[in-house]
Amino acid sequence: MSLTNEDLLAISQLLDTKLDAKLKPIESDIKSIKDEQTRINLIIENEIQHNINILAENYVPAAKRYEKTTAQLEAMQADIDIMKKVITEHSEKLQKIS
Repeated sequence: MSLTNEDLLAISQLLDTKLDAKLKPIESDIKSIKDEQTRINLIIENEIQHNINILAENYVPAAKRYEKTTAQLEAMQADIDIMKKVITEHSEKLQKIS
């Protein structure tokens, strides 16, 4: 049994029709995925990146203030330690005098 060109053409068209029917849902899914990816990219670009920039803009000055304040706090602690020592010595001297 040999197939004619018309038979082969009919088989080809039948396979094309079945293949198209199978590919339509896949193409639809791919389009949905691309649309969702586009939506996610827009959210990242417009919202998340914007919020990160705001956080960074506020963090740097706050970090600099913290660094400066930490140095001041350490200096104040050193001064307080010296004052405690001097007050203790003066209290001892005053106790001896009275």
